[in-house]
Amino acid sequence: MDLFSAGKTPVKPFLKWAGGKGQLIKEIEQYYPFNNGITKYIEPFVGGGAVLFDILNNYKLQEVIISDINAELINTYLVIRDNIDGLTRLLFKMQNEFLPMDIDSRKAYYMAKRKKFNILKTNNSKDNNIEKAAIMIFLNKTCFNGLFRVNKKGMFNVPMGDYKNPLVCDENNLHAVSEKLQNVKIICCDYRESANFIDKNTFVYLDPPYRPVTSTSNFTAYTKNLFDDSEQIALAGFVDEMHRKEAKIVISNSDPKNSDINDNFFDNIYSSYKIKRVDAARAINCKSKGRGKVKELLISNF
Repeated sequence: MDLFSAGKTPVKPFLKWAGGKGQLIKEIEQYYPFNNGITKYIEPFVGGGAVLFDILNNYKLQEVIISDINAELINTYLVIRDNIDGLTRLLFKMQNEFLPMDIDSRKAYYMAKRKKFNILKTNNSKDNNIEKAAIMIFLNKTCFNGLFRVNKKGMFNVPMGDYKNPLVCDENNLHAVSEKLQNVKIICCDYRESANFIDKNTFVYLDPPYRPVTSTSNFTAYTKNLFDDSEQIALAGFVDEMHRKEAKIVISNSDPKNSDINDNFFDNIYSSYKIKRVDAARAINCKSKGRGKVKELLISNF
């Protein structure tokens, strides 16, 4: 019996996430292999989950695993799945406190929540998981550009954004997401730990932290551990191992040729795979002139 079925209520990501794949779904959908005997799905860099939710909206699968090394992100997925009522109560409370405030009061409230979030991150007590998830969603809905960024000490450091009426608690979508996640296995771990799950019946989607498009746009700090070129090369080695298991694999990344036509980094490390260049809007950028169309890569072994 299938554990997963395409439900009547479509869900969407509950967080805005740098590099989110909502705008590329139509391109990525063309790779879905679920009509060819693929019954399992794994996404080891789940992020905002645009591809995950698109798949859960549309396909029946026997097994789904998502993971990420970002502990606060994974905690939020777990709380939405397991404690949705407690979460929405806290979100409504913050929404009702925050929205009536003037700008100075909002800034003070935001900074207090940011400080509390970093304290909870540091303490890492399971007793505070619901509050930590609620504050993470609140910060995501009210911070600058919905950015999740931490400093070298792992502390969230994004300033408040300029939103007049942010929807902090999207109750209907959160409940629908909770329902969709009921049979999804959710793990905080490095992508390598998914190897034992992957076999010839598995579709693997890998969306690692992107290689910077330019030398001045080095945003990889979703966690305090940076995902540099050596990590990208190691990931390519992991892809080779999973390819030998006959899994169906798609990888996405930025195209270094956006800034240097002679930069063949990904063409080289994925030379034995199919590489497609697609247009994407760079949505998270502090300067409006940096929000144009760029090429992104979709790399597949089939």
